[in-house]
Amino acid sequence: MTEEFHRIRRLPPYVFAEVNQAKAKARGAAEDIVDLGMGNPDSPTPPHIVAKLIEAVQNPDTHGYSASRGIPGLRRALAGYYARRFNVELDPETEVVATLGSKEGLANLSAAISSPGDTILVPNPSYPIHQFGFIIAGASVRSIPHTPDEAMLEALDRAVRHSVPKPTALIVNFPSNPTGLMADLDFYRELVAFAKKHEIYILSDLAYAELYYGARVPPSILQVPGAKDVAVEFTSMSKTYNMAGWRMGFAAGNPKLIAALTRVKSYLDYGAFTPIQVASVAALNGPQDCIDDMRRLYRERRDVLVKGLKQAGWDVPVPEAGMFVWAEIPERFRGLGSVEFSKLLLARAKVAVAPGLGFGEHGDTHVRIAMVENTQRIRQALRGIRGFLQGDNAGPAMEPTAEGAKA
Repeated sequence: MTEEFHRIRRLPPYVFAEVNQAKAKARGAAEDIVDLGMGNPDSPTPPHIVAKLIEAVQNPDTHGYSASRGIPGLRRALAGYYARRFNVELDPETEVVATLGSKEGLANLSAAISSPGDTILVPNPSYPIHQFGFIIAGASVRSIPHTPDEAMLEALDRAVRHSVPKPTALIVNFPSNPTGLMADLDFYRELVAFAKKHEIYILSDLAYAELYYGARVPPSILQVPGAKDVAVEFTSMSKTYNMAGWRMGFAAGNPKLIAALTRVKSYLDYGAFTPIQVASVAALNGPQDCIDDMRRLYRERRDVLVKGLKQAGWDVPVPEAGMFVWAEIPERFRGLGSVEFSKLLLARAKVAVAPGLGFGEHGDTHVRIAMVENTQRIRQALRGIRGFLQGDNAGPAMEPTAEGAKA
């Protein structure tokens, strides 16, 4: 009775727990912490979406169990979005299923298509559910590079040749959380050809499809002819429409994978509350200027954050997409590792960030900084970071110690 459950034993300690505990302790001491750790949008859901929710919830007919795979109008609305945005035709009956956020969809599809002994190829670093959904399901995970280039394709080739049994599936996530890297259609074409050749499924996480800042527009892997033979793609309302807490997402693509996910979900849930689904239809079919507003907001925050970090002496890349800056730890603190550095930044700069180790061991040289506060608070965070990096509190006492350094 004292032995830990098998699937729980496979999960490592929660990497973000130490930073979260330190953050809670600081706030308990009335310290003003600028929280740039969690990717939780701070803007309200657009008014026309909220209005539709209120209208729908006042109808008692919407108060019962809903449809696990999504009401028909919602699945049609998602298909309409793909047709407008990507010029991809989807059958709402066989190629679309609504999910309780993309995270739930990824986790349940992991359980549906894998079993103990299977091997899954997952980028490292990447969003935690990409690997832990399959680990919880009992599969084994093999890390591959997270860059959409030849290095990733070569690593995939090696992984297939040297994995026994042959990998079942591959996860891709562009624009990437946490790195912000983007893929283009040429890369997706090579990926689809590779998957077809080796009979491997592709699970594409496209949660940040609409959060981009330049002329490059994130494509869908389903734009590649024949991609639906091997690929399914997950999208989300969370970032696009500031609906994170509403928990509404989708899977679209390969009918066999959609059917597997739909069947598993039919045993586990009754779908999202019907008024939320109705409001999601209004989001997808209604005015889209709210997306342009959201994009401008994050672009402004990105520019302020990146410029301020560079002025503080912290050279970081300018993300093309996503809502994060993926920042390499300054050299003199790199020996601490991302968890200890994040705790140090919290204590000395009063800024919370996400340690890169939480996205895979290959992320331990970085921290993820989320653009989830207004520009005034971001400037406050930058003053704290600049004081930390350039002031007295960045002196010898802040250098890595034997206790803090990673082995």
